[in-house]
Amino acid sequence: MLKTQTTPEVGLVPEEIRRHNLGALLRLVHTTGPVSRAVLAKRMGLNRSTIMGLTAELSAAGLVREEHPTGARQPGRPSLMVRPESHRVYVLAFDVAVDRLVAARIGLGGEVLDRRVAPRVRAGADLEYVVDVVAGFGRELHRAAPPESLCVGLGASYCGMIRPGDGMVRFGPDMGWVDQAFGAELGRRLGLGLPVAVGNEAHLGAVAEQRRGAGAGWANLIYLHGDVGVGGGIIVGGELLDGDGGYGCELGHMVVNPHNGRPCGCGSRGCLEAEVGERALLDAAGRPADLFGRDAVRAVVADAGRGDPVAGAALGRIGDWLGIGVANLINLFNPGVVVFGGMLRDIYPGTAAQVRARMEINVLPVARERVRLSVSALGDDATLIGAGELGFSSLMGDPLERVASRAGTRDAAR
Repeated sequence: MLKTQTTPEVGLVPEEIRRHNLGALLRLVHTTGPVSRAVLAKRMGLNRSTIMGLTAELSAAGLVREEHPTGARQPGRPSLMVRPESHRVYVLAFDVAVDRLVAARIGLGGEVLDRRVAPRVRAGADLEYVVDVVAGFGRELHRAAPPESLCVGLGASYCGMIRPGDGMVRFGPDMGWVDQAFGAELGRRLGLGLPVAVGNEAHLGAVAEQRRGAGAGWANLIYLHGDVGVGGGIIVGGELLDGDGGYGCELGHMVVNPHNGRPCGCGSRGCLEAEVGERALLDAAGRPADLFGRDAVRAVVADAGRGDPVAGAALGRIGDWLGIGVANLINLFNPGVVVFGGMLRDIYPGTAAQVRARMEINVLPVARERVRLSVSALGDDATLIGAGELGFSSLMGDPLERVASRAGTRDAAR
């Protein structure tokens, strides 16, 4: 699970408190961008001299730099701004979606510095192809990085159920992956001496939107990610809800139409993703079975916007089932915001009326009075940014040790 805690646990020894505070300060700079020492002191509940000492250590390690603020002058001595060293410290992030493969070099602070993209053909279990492509991209990105820069982690997003710890894809129904050792194989092929942390795409999309996107500032968020099917991520109290085995929040397999529902790839019927996924929309719009993908979905949305009655009715049907699913989730989790990503980012604007109508009928009044509905602010990069956050998680746990170990590995390789 990705942690966001900023308050040290009771009973820690001074060295552990210092390590915790270094990680917490670095995470604030990483997440919020340039921030003054004064703001850091206020956010962390520490005095300015302690903040000065922490920033000095992080600066000496090459993780942040301190600069005098620019712009309007203010009375008194201005507080130095602390900035992440985005071009010096980075992770490699990988996003394996149904129809595309993406690799990126993401700098500290969340900036995408470089990327590679390739199509993925829907041709069944394709571990060898996927690893070959993304590992090749990763090695290219690593070689293209400045010589003085440092790779501190590897993170990957996959459209399936992931076993925590080793990146095993236990079940990826859309492409037939069952117990595929994706994380281990990708790490071996990259050859960078780092493990690959792998997460479910919707879980990581939720984290990215909560930290950097439409859910920034909200402690309770639901993220719905549409691809061929529908995945979900839930943030409760600022923490990702992942379940006992790491397979929680399979929102797409919440049954919404049990009596005459469409068959689902999981073997059930009437699941949310069976009623609102890509094929459900295209079938309702009368599109042929050999037509699929985001362009086909966007064509239906565009036709509905131009007044096509069949496309409009298809969107209305999808919107009603989507609204039932959203209503159930709001009643269960009382989120501050529900974010629609992936394919649902394209569909939601044309189905908003149906979704809100279902909320009026099916959501308890006190639960719906504050909830906000939004499309993803990060677009198709949400899951990629989430993979980057996963890659940075070990750095935030012990920044100085992580940098020292990686710098030693880099220097030995030269």
